[in-house]
Amino acid sequence: MRIRSLSTATVLAVLAGSAALGFAATGTATAATPVTVTSPGGIAVDGALNRVFVGDSSTGTVVAGDWNGDQVGAVSGITGVTDLAVSTDGATVYAASPATHEVVSIDAATLAVKGRYAVATNKGPTYVAFAGGKLWFSYGDQWDANLGSVDPAADPGSAVALAQFPHTGPGLWNPALLDANPGAPGLLAVADSGLSTDSVGVVDVSGATPQLTAWKFGDYTIDNGVSDIDLLPGASQVLLDGTDRVAYANGTLTRAGSYPSGQRAAVSHDGLVAQVTGRQIAVYQPNGTVPLRTYAPKTTGLGDLAWAPDDSRLFALVGQGVKDSWWPSSYTLQALTGPTLSVPTLTVKAPGTAARAKQLTVTGRMTAAIPVPAGAALHVTRTDLLSPAGKALPSVTLKADGSFAFNDVPPSGGTVTYKVSYAGDARHAAVTASAEVGVSRTATALSLVPSGKVYAYGRRVIFTAHLGASYQNRTVEIWSDPYGADRPAVRVRVGRVDVHGNISVPLTLTRDTRVTAIYRGDSRSAPRSVAVTAYDQVAIGLSVSHYYRTGRIGSTNYYWFHKRSDAYLTTTMTYYKGRAQRLDVQVYSGGSWYSADPEFFALAPNGRSLVRLTAPGQAGFKVRVRAVYVDGASGDTVNSTTYGSWKYIYFSN
Repeated sequence: MRIRSLSTATVLAVLAGSAALGFAATGTATAATPVTVTSPGGIAVDGALNRVFVGDSSTGTVVAGDWNGDQVGAVSGITGVTDLAVSTDGATVYAASPATHEVVSIDAATLAVKGRYAVATNKGPTYVAFAGGKLWFSYGDQWDANLGSVDPAADPGSAVALAQFPHTGPGLWNPALLDANPGAPGLLAVADSGLSTDSVGVVDVSGATPQLTAWKFGDYTIDNGVSDIDLLPGASQVLLDGTDRVAYANGTLTRAGSYPSGQRAAVSHDGLVAQVTGRQIAVYQPNGTVPLRTYAPKTTGLGDLAWAPDDSRLFALVGQGVKDSWWPSSYTLQALTGPTLSVPTLTVKAPGTAARAKQLTVTGRMTAAIPVPAGAALHVTRTDLLSPAGKALPSVTLKADGSFAFNDVPPSGGTVTYKVSYAGDARHAAVTASAEVGVSRTATALSLVPSGKVYAYGRRVIFTAHLGASYQNRTVEIWSDPYGADRPAVRVRVGRVDVHGNISVPLTLTRDTRVTAIYRGDSRSAPRSVAVTAYDQVAIGLSVSHYYRTGRIGSTNYYWFHKRSDAYLTTTMTYYKGRAQRLDVQVYSGGSWYSADPEFFALAPNGRSLVRLTAPGQAGFKVRVRAVYVDGASGDTVNSTTYGSWKYIYFSN
């Protein structure tokens, strides 16, 4: 076998071409970037290469995307590009550049500029379409516009022909909208873009010179100003503004029906209509009134549409952001798959509640613009606590009226979901719907002790949950939620109950605490939770200082102060933000203790509060004091009211 070698020039050429074709070096992964433009300047689809081309008039760029809408390359230097068209063989992309008054031909595979065709005009070319082996373009200014062509087979110096619109009377007064369709070869649809009237025509461009098939000039009988025109293949009709069908038989144009109201459209080679209505896209069969399917992309406005030649997908320029009060700030190319598939509407109905182990009936209906044939198989799945991943049930068949029904005996309680699915077919997209049933479970007994008791600060308390009879699950959780905690409740114990149905956990209490026992249930036993509150006091202490001695008066021990010496009282208490202590003061007189008005004193962050009790100046006074935390009145509700012990003070000579 003879081995051939490549020259260096050939190798470099191949490598350069591979970049344009989107090849990547082995082992190199690049992130997909969707085609995005600021100001759309036309969209055209190339079925030979599976490419989509989008013009950006603001940057003078033509961007190439793949069948997923991801960018594979771009060519710049097409100043102010306004429209694009692809040759019948898919080898060439043509771009209108009115800023430089030329039509630019681009190699569709490499994105290299092949040629620039000058157009002798002061305005245009504006719109382009490829039909009859030539590139057709509209050009001119108001009151003086026309149709021109580029013949790619001719010598470049003589390829451009002007004044090609074949009408001797009133003709085009503005640059015309153009449309060609592979399903209507050799024809070119023309609509005057700047009139409030309905100047519309169809031109036969299959021969050496264009021939007028039909023409209507400005009498409002078929439309009030045209902003979009499409050829409808196989029907001798054009579609205006994505809505009105106009027949052009016998050289006249007359109304022939309409689609539901829209703004603009794209028509496939076999007559499918993709219509933009507001921010929604609807696809219709020829002459249809109910959409095969609709798309509602997240968008601030929709741009132009284009069909893949095989109808496998629809390409849409989807607006993103808002540049001003009217227009999106950019447009992204999106590939919408399955546009020819009718999307059925599937409904599933089941009883809201049912008894476990008892038969129930699920019903439903499926409708579609193209009816799904009777006998179609619908797949059914039941999801419940016993089958959380879903259990397949026997398939059910669709009746002639689109309805279906099946019976089932749910083995599990709780929420039971019945999901019904249609896998789709050559004419229908897949669809799924579901319904939920609340299936009964046996009530579960659950208790938690102790409840409602008040404990001293730091007390260790054992909480015990008791679970009654259940089917399978014997696990109980215990959660602790101290008052005023800066965090969610914490699960402090989880496990199976013992043979007596009990599970316990010790908690050291420093605040009022809500304790909850949770049983999650099982397929036959209902879930249950119970909660108790354990109330906890604060740690509290009161010390007396600056006394000169202690001694008993009767059976009570007193701190003795000179009648002119102040007593200093220091309270220590469990601290919490904003907390204050209440100081109770009582004076002994005539055999009884009499209370002074209580006062609150703030605690320092170290939990201390120092209060000076002013000396009375007279001997023989007996006083007692105590520190108190008052739930709610001390600045918080974290702990339960706590009384400190009395301290007794005697003022002497």
